[in-house]
Parts: sequence; structure tokens; C-alpha cells
Amino acid sequence: MNEPQDRSNRQQKRAERGERAGEKPVIIQGVVPPRDTLLEFISANPDKGSKREIAKAFGLKGEARVELKDLLRVLEEEGLLTKNRKSLARPGALPPVTVLDITTRDKDGELIGRPAEWPEDQGVAPAVLIRQSSDNRGKGKTPAAGLNDRILAKIFPNKDRTGPAYTARVIKVIDKRRGASLGVVQQLADGEMRLMPVERRGEEMVIEPDGMGDAKVGDLVEAETVRTGRFGLPRARVLSVVGSVASEKAISMIAIYAHGIPHIFPKPVLDESEAARAATMAHREDWRHVPLVTIDPADAKDHDDAVYAELDPSPDNPDGVIVTVAIADVALYIRTGSALDREALRRGNSVYFPDRVVPMLPERISNDLCSLREGEDRPALAVRMVFSKEGRKASHTFHRVMMKSAAKLSYQQAQAAIDGKPDDKTGPLLDPILKPLWHAYAILKLGRERRQPLELDMPERKILLKPDGTVDRVFVPERLDAHKLIEEMMIQANVCAAETLEKKRQPLVYRVHDAPSLAKQETLREFLATLGIPMAKGGQVRANSFNGILAKAQDTAHQVMVNEMVLRSQSQAVYSPDNIGHFGLNLMKYAHFTSPIRRYADLIVHRALVGSLGLGDGGITADEEAQLDDIAAEISTFERRAMAAERDTVNRLIAHHLGGRIGEEFNGRVSGVTKAGLFVSLPTYGADGFIPISTLGNDYFIYDEAHQALTGEKSGLGYQIGDTVEVKLVAAVPLAGSLQFAMLSEGKKLPAGMRSFHKAGRRDRSGGRGKPGTRPPRSGRGR
Repeated sequence: MNEPQDRSNRQQKRAERGERAGEKPVIIQGVVPPRDTLLEFISANPDKGSKREIAKAFGLKGEARVELKDLLRVLEEEGLLTKNRKSLARPGALPPVTVLDITTRDKDGELIGRPAEWPEDQGVAPAVLIRQSSDNRGKGKTPAAGLNDRILAKIFPNKDRTGPAYTARVIKVIDKRRGASLGVVQQLADGEMRLMPVERRGEEMVIEPDGMGDAKVGDLVEAETVRTGRFGLPRARVLSVVGSVASEKAISMIAIYAHGIPHIFPKPVLDESEAARAATMAHREDWRHVPLVTIDPADAKDHDDAVYAELDPSPDNPDGVIVTVAIADVALYIRTGSALDREALRRGNSVYFPDRVVPMLPERISNDLCSLREGEDRPALAVRMVFSKEGRKASHTFHRVMMKSAAKLSYQQAQAAIDGKPDDKTGPLLDPILKPLWHAYAILKLGRERRQPLELDMPERKILLKPDGTVDRVFVPERLDAHKLIEEMMIQANVCAAETLEKKRQPLVYRVHDAPSLAKQETLREFLATLGIPMAKGGQVRANSFNGILAKAQDTAHQVMVNEMVLRSQSQAVYSPDNIGHFGLNLMKYAHFTSPIRRYADLIVHRALVGSLGLGDGGITADEEAQLDDIAAEISTFERRAMAAERDTVNRLIAHHLGGRIGEEFNGRVSGVTKAGLFVSLPTYGADGFIPISTLGNDYFIYDEAHQALTGEKSGLGYQIGDTVEVKLVAAVPLAGSLQFAMLSEGKKLPAGMRSFHKAGRRDRSGGRGKPGTRPPRSGRGR
């Protein structure tokens, strides 16, 4: 049967079910339900939003499942459903696991929370009723939560249709007193003490005369609001002194406190780490003769991975190679349920700032017992991978070993040796160790090129600080083959871990990355059309589809802009016990295994390998397996927390650095376009600033989301993401990390397609707000 006839038959079936306007649908088990019933089911059952679960709920099989898939695709294309990994949901619906801020109580005294993050264009965030059982509080079953806490919660729609739209079960209370504010104490000329906020949207407060505590002018403090009124500023009192804002560590401390990142190890955790002893040979192979080497940044203090490569002597694999990756055996020391384990999960990962690291594990573990130090015996979990000369993996095996690193090298040091400039240390290692590693990398590259992962060109900037903690310079580190070698070998080790655990039917935490949503694909497609770059519509998009787009933009004026937009179209990688593959790497089986010192996800995978392969003590427990859903949700949340804290710290450092240069002009690039104005980045500094739409000129500017542009209605001149512009710095708020610019460059004429788009849109300029023909108010608000 051809496709048009097939579609016609399905439409006829829907009509027969009464799926017409004004008719109440009849539900028959085994028959695809009407649209309204299907949408209602998905709204009421967010944890059953996969196609498999929906088909199961309605008893659909065979042809009915095909018809369901067709209907779901139509609903998604119409914007009535959105896709999150493998699950479908109604737009604006809360995901099954969400971070909530508990903000108030209802008339019955029950706690009410709202999502910690909620898009401004979706209106007011929905209220969530927090369900707590008084019988379970404090007994390790359900964590007790209170007013102003931030929690990780399991979300359920309120089927009673009364009260808040959702109810929630507390998974974890995140340690942060949300009622507290972070700010700097300042004194006015009349002697009044003020708390100046460090967050961009924070509110200035008056500190009560008796509310200073031990704080002094210039101190960074945590304070709570004690009184608010209809007029005047809120009143506050100091809870604790974080430190002097003039100290070199103040900037990262602001981010640590603002994001609630645990940074002080409790005494029981330190006691456990100090009591740990060096590993023995029990349940281990002796690999101390294998010349594994660590290759890391020059300033690295811990080393959790080592590599070695050699030719495969087997006649069955001519010109093949054997690559060995050894990873610190953290599972030996961090046992499930111990104080060290609870603290590691509470942190989720190490957090890296320009001036410090907040580690996941105490120094005794991370920098000593688990660090693969040169010339010292260290326990490791190693994978031995065999590749053909074409870069195809033939086999792999895991081993619990005792190793001794033959050398500690930096990326630059190893690269220099390969490039013909060995030093006293790398000279003797060049032929027996380094050249075989580079030969193996050349073979692995063949496999990578065949796989075609997403290849974005987004250089990462690094901040170099002076001894006093201020910015010395911002630069882009050179991307060396040494970096790529380690990266590819770690990726292959991660693949092996996932494959082995799947083969053993062992539950684990995957690193998953979903394909871009249909809505994001459509936005990107419309944007690329303005540049004359085609993007196929429909079908199963793959990573190499984006590589083709990036190749067309390479060496053109649009290269940076296209890379930026392709990046924005991508989903966010997360941890999950359900495998949907990794879109960006173009891999179906992928789990983080190679950094257990700094990521809790890797520690889970280590335990799973130890347990499923019978490699001794420290394996995963049944209780831990049962909690993998919650653990994956927590560590994904903590990863985003770390990224936000790192980004905020960089913004504050750059704002401090540029704070004395008000009025100066800079070359910038439009890095973001919103209804409120333009974000402009300064490539030299890696900083972002904002230009309110109200300051762009006398014209009325129309926001075009599809093309990421603001265009003057009268002049037709506008600004688009990726444009190179001249700006003047007009304001800097170092404590908030914000910069404000004034635009000096004139707008440009947009492509003809975009101008016609705007003309067509003039019939109703309300954008869905207010009466037709009225203009939405201009906004100068930043992010």
C-alpha cells in the first residue's frame, strides 16, 4: 500500500472513532485513542510518556502501534507534544524529576514549591504540593524538607483537579538555605549599613542596626530577610561571614555559596579518608611491569587515568594494536553507604574554578591513594582493547590490577617529544611508549572518522590569574593531538564499560544525549535558510547531518554563528539508567568510566563492573541498583549546578577585570538575541554583556526567534546572532558579574526572506499579547 493511501486509511479510522470536533470520543481497548484522550493520558502520566508505555496502556499491538506512532508524530509536529529523551510530554509540563524551591505554605500548612528554573516566556511557574509522611521523616525513608529548602523531587500530576497542578515526593534535600541571601556589606555616608547583592537579580537591603554580628564593611556575608514592607528596602540581618570580598578567593566563594555547593568535608568523612590504607594484591593482577603513563594538564594534582599501546602480536590481527587504559580504583576506597560515599553523592562531581577546585573526594583519596603517581604502586581497573588496522574494535577485557606509572607527562611535554623536541624525560620514552601511542591514535582516528561524531568548533577560553587573584589574561589553549589522543582512548574505554555491563545484564548509569527536538530542528532549519544553507526536513537526524552543515559554513563569515546555532539546537547530555545512546558522539552504548575521582557516575560504573565481573570487594549493591533512577537525576542536577557556578565565576572575574574601563570601545560578537535585547560577547575576554532593546535606537525593533534577529520596522536594519559589532562599555557590576554595553555599529540589511517574514507579520504585532495591532512594551531587562 502506498503512503498516501495508507495515511488516508488511518485518517478514516480516526473519523470512525468519532474524532471530530464536538463529538465525544469512544475509547476501545486495542484501538488508538482520539487525540484529546491521548493528550490527557500523557498529561496525567508523565512517567508513562514513552511510546511503549502508551501502547501498553491502551493495549495496542501490530498495526495499531504503527498508527499510534504516526499520530504521536503529528501531535509533536503541531507543537502539542514535546520530546524529552524517549518520553513525550505536554509543552510546559514538569519533567518526572525536578528541582523545586519550597517557597510558601498553603492554608492547611502544607509546603508549596515551584521549579527552580522556569522559562520566562512560559508565564508563572506551576505550583507543586510537597507530600511528606510524618511517619517516615528522619528514618532514612523520605528526607524531611522545610520552608526555603531547595529539593530534588519526583513529580506527579494532581488528578483531583483541585489545588496545585502537581504533587511531589521529596527525593533529596539540597543543602542550601534558600531564604538566605549573599551580599557585600557597604556603609553609606549617613552611616547606614547596606547589603549589596551578588546575584544579578538580587535586591539591595538595609542591615538592621543590631543585625551586623561580626561582619565588617567589605565582608562577603550570608544574610536573611527579617522585615519587608510596601515602601522602602527590605531589612536584613547577617547570619554568617564568608570572608573579605577583597581576598583572592572571594569570587569563587560567591559562586560556591550562591549555588549551594558543599565545599567543607565533615569530620566523619575526613576521618574515614585518613583511616584508609594502601591497597594490597588481593584479587589483583600484577601489572607493575606495564609501562603505563599519565598525560594531563601541567598543573594537575590528581591523575586518574594512564595509557599504553602496543602492536598486536596475534597473526589473526595483522597490523592491529592493543590499547590499554587504566583508571584509578576508587571503588576500593569509597564503599556504598559510607560517610565518604554519602558526601561524594552529595557533591556529585568536582567543581573547577580559575583559582581553586572543590573536589568530590578528600585530598587523602583524590591526590594520594587513588592518584596514579609516577613510580608508585597504585590499584586500578584497566581495560585492554584490541583494534584492527582499520580502527574497528575486535575485543576487550577488564582487569583489576596493581600498576606503577612509568612517567607523569603534560600534554605539551608529550606533544613536543612527538614533534621532534624531546626533553630529558621524554627522550627515553619516545620510541618504546610515545610513538606506539600516537600510532594507535592514528588507527583509532579511522574509526572516529567512520563514526562521524558531532564536530563543533567552539574554542574554550582559559583565565590566567595573577598572584592576587585578579585576571592576568584570557587565552585559548592550543588544541593538541595529545589532547585528542587521550580523549579518544577514554571514549573507547567508556564504550567498553557500557558494552560489558549490558552483556552482563547489569543495571548501570549511562551517559545519554538525545537527538535535537523537532522544534529546535525547525528553528535551526529556518535560520540556516537565511544563509542559503539547506537542512533536510524529516527523517532520523544524525550527528553527521550537522557536520555537513558545519562544513558548508567553514571559512565563511558565518562560521562562528552557525557553530553557535548548531550547539544551541542540541539537547543536554544527562545521566540515566535507561539507555537512549549518545547522539553527539554517535554511539549507542556509552557510560562514564574514566574519571571516578571527580565524577560520581564513574564510581557507579566501577562498582557495577567489579560486582558483575566478580573482581573482588567494592561491587554495586542491590539497594544501590534500586536507587539508580534517583541517583542519575541527582548527579545530572549537580552537574548543571557546577557548570552554572563555574560560568558565574568567570563572568564575575571578567567584570572585575573590565570594571575600570567604563567608556572604552570593544570589538564584539552578537552571541544571543532575545525580546529584551542583545547579548554581546567579547572574544578577547570570553565575557558576555547585554544591550537593552530600548537603547538600540529610535526604531521599533521586531524580535524574530527563528532567525535570531532584532530588526528595525522602519529602517529594515537589524542585528543577528553572529554579527560582528563595535560596542562601548557603559556599566559593570563586578559582584553580579554583569556588563552593559551601548551599540556603536549600525544594523545591517537582513536577507530578503527575513524582510518578507517581517512584513507578513505586521498584521498582528501583538505576538499573542494584548489586542491585535498593539505593540508589546519594550523591555530593557537583562538576564
